[in-house]
Amino acid sequence: MFRRRLDQLIHLLGGRGVRISATGDKMVRAEDVISIYRGLSANNIQVWLTGGWGIDALLREQTRPHKDLDIIILLDDIVHIRALLGGDGYCLKELWSENSWVVDSHGTETPTAFVLQDSEGREVDVHAIRLDDQGDGTPAWEDDEGLAIKKDDLAGEGIIAGFAVRCLSPEMQVLCHTGYDLPSVQLRDLALLHEKFGVEYPDIAVFDTRNAADAGR
Repeated sequence: MFRRRLDQLIHLLGGRGVRISATGDKMVRAEDVISIYRGLSANNIQVWLTGGWGIDALLREQTRPHKDLDIIILLDDIVHIRALLGGDGYCLKELWSENSWVVDSHGTETPTAFVLQDSEGREVDVHAIRLDDQGDGTPAWEDDEGLAIKKDDLAGEGIIAGFAVRCLSPEMQVLCHTGYDLPSVQLRDLALLHEKFGVEYPDIAVFDTRNAADAGR
């Protein structure tokens, strides 16, 4: 059961998972992130950054290029976000292998784990969650309600180019990067989180932050 829950968390951060198609080329810049975040927030859509940009937000500086923007949103906002980003040229590019088609509270069947791409090749990786009355989240694409993303895990605060954003906590970012072989760039991400927040990486007995931080530079 723990292994399955951990796999679900890994998928949530885009750390490991299989896309049903594709390529991708254009980097997502800080100004792209701010534009998307600001536009969604202005339309009352809750957004949490995760993945590489989520880590850089926690670090409050861009430490490397990012091929996409990983975000978590509420299931009931999926239709709205697709319409809003569609107006900016973002179309459905592909579904993640873990995607499930789920009916939201408005009665609309919608995907829950997918990638949007605009005409310039910028990608937004979207995963949907449900929130309970306590503010804890569960992945919308899974039937197993045993997996919970605690309210505190959704309380991360970050900065991108001077702009305040919400993101996953450092502890959740680290947890979602366990259980699989990490590329050097992700080891470096975790090393930087460890240096700033003291969050330990459980899969490595001796975590050499200096060497990991230098990897990929």
